[in-house]
Amino acid sequence: MKGWERGALRAMEFVAQPALAGAAFCLLALGVITWLPALAAAGSALQDWRSEGDGRSFTGTLRAFPRLWRALWREGLVATAVLAVLTLNCLFLLDTRSATGLLLFPVQVGLMAATAVYALSLAAVCAVGTDAAPRRGAAVLAFGSPRRTVVLLLVAVLAPFAVLPIPLGPLLLGPTLPLLLALSLLTPAASRRPV
Repeated sequence: MKGWERGALRAMEFVAQPALAGAAFCLLALGVITWLPALAAAGSALQDWRSEGDGRSFTGTLRAFPRLWRALWREGLVATAVLAVLTLNCLFLLDTRSATGLLLFPVQVGLMAATAVYALSLAAVCAVGTDAAPRRGAAVLAFGSPRRTVVLLLVAVLAPFAVLPIPLGPLLLGPTLPLLLALSLLTPAASRRPV
């Protein structure tokens, strides 16, 4: 295989693998409270792809889900409830149009952002599976460095908008691109096998 063909295949792999993991994530997240274990399962499949060159991101996500469901179902339930309450609070505060509501609205948005960054970090830490205390490891990944927190938050918010031109891009790549960033921040020296 010529050099340009190998490069083209490698570039397509960097779109296809996150999209396949994102498709499995969307399928598994239909259970509403299953989104956090499904995100961790997608992270596990993407970590296998990053470190070992395993190209089975869709089936790898499905295979990892039962193990991560058992580990994260409580956190998924709590995170879903917290995000639902904060969303309802934001809608209520926007509707009141009072000075107190305007002061409390940024607090609610900040809590939503912190919850989202922590959930993304928890999914990445559980996907790698090397940390004996995943909650502590997720807190360190999410909030250990202000720069890292801002980068994770910006990518989590902007990734769905960045992939809007791709058909189904926000659904397939919206959750997996921030997850890939969190995985690369967690394990930056992951070795890749050549194609």
